[in-house]
Amino acid sequence: MNIVLCGMMGAGKTSVGIKIADLTGMRWYDTDDLIEQKYGKISTIFEFYGEERFREMETEIVHAVSDEDNAVISTGGGCVLRPENSAALKKHGKIVFLKVDIAELFERTGHTSDERPLLKNTTFEKMKELLDQRTPVYESCADYTVDTNGKDVEGVAREICAVCGAEISR
Repeated sequence: MNIVLCGMMGAGKTSVGIKIADLTGMRWYDTDDLIEQKYGKISTIFEFYGEERFREMETEIVHAVSDEDNAVISTGGGCVLRPENSAALKKHGKIVFLKVDIAELFERTGHTSDERPLLKNTTFEKMKELLDQRTPVYESCADYTVDTNGKDVEGVAREICAVCGAEISR
């Protein structure tokens, strides 16, 4: 069984995924990292090829990692917006939505627009609109929702291990 983390950019998917892998001994994959290893920087992909081409690359990576077993998979913020991605990830895994409120999200990501193309020149209002659009999709594909507001990475990781039945070995 895999543990798949979804949610907005800045929800903590990477940090929490690494911590879950550390606690359990599971392998960890980050779909954005895998895209960058194979195709180059995400910001460059967006700039030269557009979001649609990026989403195609993301789907290819999702299909490659979704057949793994005993892995933690941190997805990009828009990954599960494609139903085929969430279906592939559910095949061998439980999807956990890392929920975070807009104030905390903006505080975490408002300054990272160079690394996150969809947040380039963003405002609090634009980010709230994106969160409002995506939250119903995250909720509908998730097996579990974990609120990350005001919680530390290890606490969130342990909560996810508990709800997913992942044995903590470290």
